[in-house]
Amino acid sequence: MEVILTQDVDNVGLRGEVVNVARGYARNFLLPRRLAEIATPAKVAELEKRDAQRARHEARSVEQGREIAELLSKTVLRFEVKAGPTGALFGSVTPTDVADELWRTRKVRVDRRKIELPEPIKRVGRYEVPIEVFTDVRVDVKTLVVPEGGELPPEEELEPGAEQPGDTEASADDVAAAEQAPAGSGSDAEQVPDDAFDRAVDSAVAPELEQDSA
Repeated sequence: MEVILTQDVDNVGLRGEVVNVARGYARNFLLPRRLAEIATPAKVAELEKRDAQRARHEARSVEQGREIAELLSKTVLRFEVKAGPTGALFGSVTPTDVADELWRTRKVRVDRRKIELPEPIKRVGRYEVPIEVFTDVRVDVKTLVVPEGGELPPEEELEPGAEQPGDTEASADDVAAAEQAPAGSGSDAEQVPDDAFDRAVDSAVAPELEQDSA
C-alpha cells in the first residue's frame, strides 16, 4: 500500500515521499509510530503541488548555483531541540530538516540528497553543513543546534560533534522525563487487526474518491 512518510525512515525513504510498503508493515509499524500517513489522493496532490512550487526555486545553472551559494554562505540555520543535560539530542537533525529550514528561511530548494551529512546530527553544537547546490558548486552552511529554551555555551566549551563516553544518545529515562512517548511508539505497539485496518483505510480514502467522482 502507498503511504506518505512523515519522518525519515532508514531503508524506506525520506519525509514527504510517497512509498509503497507492505500493509502489515504500515499497519503495525509506520502508522502506529506516526512515521507515515495513508496516501490519499488529496494528500498526494498537495505534495505534488508543493514540490512543483519549490522546484521553481532550485538552481538550474552554474550561475544560479553560485548566486544561491553566495546567499547560503551568509545564512545561519538554527534548530531548537530537546536535549539531555550533556547535549545529546532526543532525536536528531537530518538532511530533510536542513532542506526544510532552508526553504522556510530562504525560499531556496535544495535536494535533500545533496546535503552532505554523513549521519544525522545528534548533539547540540555549531556545525558547518556541506551542500552541493549545483554541479561543482558547493557551500558550507553554518548551523546551530541549540537546546530548547537555552543557548549554546562558548565555542571553547563545546566542540561540535564531540562525544562523551556513554553519551552518544539520550537515555531512555531522559526521554521519558522530557516528553511522553506518542501512542504506539514502544516496541510492543498494539497490533491492528486486518479488518479494522482495512476499514480505517477505506474511511480515509472513500470520501475523497466520492468527491472526485461527483
